[in-house]
Amino acid sequence: MSTRLYLAGPLFTGAERDWNERLAGGLRKEGFEVILPQEEASKHISSASIDFAGIFATCLEGIRSANVVVAVLDGADVDSGTAFECGYAYSKGVPIIGVRTDLRLGGEEKGVNAMLSRCCQQFVYVPAFNRCGELVDSIVSVLREL
Repeated sequence: MSTRLYLAGPLFTGAERDWNERLAGGLRKEGFEVILPQEEASKHISSASIDFAGIFATCLEGIRSANVVVAVLDGADVDSGTAFECGYAYSKGVPIIGVRTDLRLGGEEKGVNAMLSRCCQQFVYVPAFNRCGELVDSIVSVLREL
């Protein structure tokens, strides 16, 4: 049985969705099953409407069915949806690996608020642009230690 990961992170811009796809693709190549919310939520989005209740329910089910949450915690302030997903996963006992690539270093753990950094079982920090391969390697190393 493969490890099932829920990849939490911002997904509102093309750049964010592209990054999530690259990261998910790298993890999938390493043999992990990746639940990518932007893929899962697509069935609730059309040109005519967005079913926010459906997106919410789908994401909660994804977290509950995951063995691990990999949470992208980039930004001056972490994406609010990602913060919620971390809190939900923590409350359900799903381990969280915090990931940060952001060059801003304020806060307790490489720029992350103490509530988020302390709910993460492990933390991965790869401060660089377009080094997805190195980031995937670092995440896989942590996953193998769990």
